[in-house]
Amino acid sequence: AEAAAAAGGGGCSPAGGGSVPVLFCFSVFARPSSVPHGAGYELLIQKFLSLYGDQIDMHRKFVVQLFAEEWSQYIDLPKGFLVSERCKVRLVPLQIQMTTLGSLTPSSTVFFCCDMQERFRPAIKYFGDIISVGQRLLQGARLLGIPVIVTEQYPKGLGSTVQEIDLTGAKLVLPKTKFSMVLPEVEAALAEIPGVRSVVLFGVETHVCIQQTALELIGRGLEVHIVADATSSRSMMDRMFALERLARTGIIVTTSEAILLQLVADKEHPKFKEIQNLIKASAPESGLLSKV
Repeated sequence: AEAAAAAGGGGCSPAGGGSVPVLFCFSVFARPSSVPHGAGYELLIQKFLSLYGDQIDMHRKFVVQLFAEEWSQYIDLPKGFLVSERCKVRLVPLQIQMTTLGSLTPSSTVFFCCDMQERFRPAIKYFGDIISVGQRLLQGARLLGIPVIVTEQYPKGLGSTVQEIDLTGAKLVLPKTKFSMVLPEVEAALAEIPGVRSVVLFGVETHVCIQQTALELIGRGLEVHIVADATSSRSMMDRMFALERLARTGIIVTTSEAILLQLVADKEHPKFKEIQNLIKASAPESGLLSKV
């Protein structure tokens, strides 16, 4: 807050209480809202996403600027800025388009297995196939030393993860009621993994828990790879439109074989033969990928 004051402040007198009014500006829009006292850059970004998510092009880089009365114009958000008084901020897209390359390395990747539970078995299309592919992905994660985070949606009513999926060595197996996997415990687990950059995400349902998880993860700056042959819904229409929407936001929709071979990258990799054997034991063609 002292840095903000030195740069010209936020505009008005300090606000009392637990929240501070902030005017959030983007393009031609300006929407008043509030953030907790002491909020920093990350919370401001989250608020911009909640207010303007449909208008923000996730392929671009942005800069957050603060209106400084001293200069009567916007300045780049000062380093270490914390909201302590009423202010006006704006999100400015840079002109350089960002290309999502989708590179994967085991040391910077984590696998998310979402709600592969027993009660979903009769309802989810091609559930047997996505179980087989999910198990193959988890075997690959163990071979390559990749952390695995697993959630179960209301397991008291919907049952635990299906027995075919071996969760041995999973970093976290967590019950939830929220649709997104991005829970405080999951964020804490991610913070414990040094250098994590990419999330490989699979499970059910594509248009609900998978979609909401993916959008929250990219909102936090992580690159998301959704495994199309390990992800399904009750309705193929819901699945198809969810994957199309997610691809348009910059999320990478890919396949399990592509993921595993990208992670080893070279036939001289010490685990290549074992990964190759996993791929050779792939599930039969089910028609699932024709529904992408």
